[in-house]
Amino acid sequence: MSVSDAVSTPWRRASLAAAVFALDPLGSGLLVRSGAGPARDALMARIAEDIAPMRLSRAPADIADDRLIGGLDVAATLQAGRPIAETGVLAASHGGVLAIAMAERISTGVAARLSAALDMGEVALQRDGLSAILPAHVGVIALDEGQEDEAPPPALSERLGFWVNLEQVGWRDVEPPALTPEDFAAARKILPSVKTDDKVIETMVAIAAQFGVDSPRAVLFALRAARALAALRGETNVEHEDIELAAALALGPRATRLPAPPEEEESEEPPPPPPEEETPPEDQEQKGEDDTPRELEEQILEAVRAALPPGLLAALAAGLPRNRRSSARDGKSGEETYSMQRGRPLDARPGSLSKGRLALVATLRAAAPWRKLRLKPDEKESRRVIVKPEDFRIRRHRQKKGATTIFVVDASGSLAMARLAEVKGAIEMLLADCYARRDTIALVAFRGRVGEVVLPPTRSTARAKRALSGLPGGGGTPIAAGLDVALDVADQSRRKGQTPLIVLMTDGRANICRDGGAGRPRAMEDALDAAKRIAAAQVAALAIDTTQGGGSGPDTPVRALAAAMLGRYVKLPRADAAVINAVVRGALPQ
Repeated sequence: MSVSDAVSTPWRRASLAAAVFALDPLGSGLLVRSGAGPARDALMARIAEDIAPMRLSRAPADIADDRLIGGLDVAATLQAGRPIAETGVLAASHGGVLAIAMAERISTGVAARLSAALDMGEVALQRDGLSAILPAHVGVIALDEGQEDEAPPPALSERLGFWVNLEQVGWRDVEPPALTPEDFAAARKILPSVKTDDKVIETMVAIAAQFGVDSPRAVLFALRAARALAALRGETNVEHEDIELAAALALGPRATRLPAPPEEEESEEPPPPPPEEETPPEDQEQKGEDDTPRELEEQILEAVRAALPPGLLAALAAGLPRNRRSSARDGKSGEETYSMQRGRPLDARPGSLSKGRLALVATLRAAAPWRKLRLKPDEKESRRVIVKPEDFRIRRHRQKKGATTIFVVDASGSLAMARLAEVKGAIEMLLADCYARRDTIALVAFRGRVGEVVLPPTRSTARAKRALSGLPGGGGTPIAAGLDVALDVADQSRRKGQTPLIVLMTDGRANICRDGGAGRPRAMEDALDAAKRIAAAQVAALAIDTTQGGGSGPDTPVRALAAAMLGRYVKLPRADAAVINAVVRGALPQ
């Protein structure tokens, strides 16, 4: 089967990635983007069969620390009169695979524990008076069931070797397995003897760079996949086809850009070679071998590009944001707040009863090691547990703040009406999710000599339509005034507990200064100063360049504004409402 046939459908791509993972799962992982359904059930059943005799365990996304890494066994401790440790899920899964349901809801703490186990093959138990290092060499399957703009924490996703998507796969698309348990048993015997040479490594690194994959782990996973594919063929040598498939499986889904087209040489016909002595056959063979890596790289580039999922290929071609979890400011996650009453449960913390509700089990776990010391001499045989105020543990919850998306739209010039129509459509599409996400939308327009709040933060579609209807356009371009007003709206939203995101849509041709005077150089200086104020306030930002035609170089005004805001730059000269909606949702803090 050719490379294109092996990954020609989402099911084939997913089943091949699952087979490669199942052959050598420890220290690796599989990210499955799919809701519950027959296709996902079939894939999980196949993995459970293929990893045998290893065991497949399951855990929820909101698993507590004492269940994940272990802790004090309260019942056993009270019975024995000494601290007894309870094995956590990670240590219990040692030598097997752990599947996490609803992985898009994994907290950063759980993701850190799983990542450490994947990196180190062990888990550190340092809690409840216990101290131990337990083996936890596992593989992880993350079942991502979230919406389009939800995803597991990037730190965990990076450590999962293969990313597959079954959202468009139905039960009719499921095909019977091409490999038997005997094939996996034979491949596991061969796998330790399969090696990759330096040329293969150099080629894989070059392929990763071409597709914008900057994680060294991704290259290691691709090399590991190439060895696994060779072993599944019953061979000890990695062939060209193995490299192509491995790059398509491990690097393709991580691509952030498409490779640059090869530069065409404009030189005239080359001069005839000088009459020299004939090259010996061995030298000719050696020269051919030297050219092989370059040819191999070009062939793999084409194979990986052909194997990219259609949705990802279209997004990369359009220059849309790749990472669903990423925010406009690199490394900035959605802001969170702690609550004693509602939200996702966290580990209990010491505190007084006046600050929240008592976590009974955690309180007993804190008091149990001191039981014998606190009993009176004549109560040594008693199983009574004396709880003191310092043992109190209080329940905690984490709530994610809603987001306020502030559109800052250039309403000046001849293109204002078309541009505003695009924004109106995008606002209506974003408002559809507001109730579920606790988000609000605002619109700031700048034209003439001022910027104004056309639509205050709202979740109401009807209110948005009324405010947007009949919005006038034309006049000068006071970008600084628009950004100043947007920052004021962002500050107000932040005080109300919202996470603001400023989306600037302009061609960057500022010609009105802060004081209302005209002049392009000073107007641009004021605009850059306003953009720097947004960066200083640590407000996430996205700059959409609406320049028609050219103007996509590194020194464009909109790119300079994006850099000053420490935000993302996206060029969408012919954007429609759906494209703007996709870009903004990709920039929203999660």
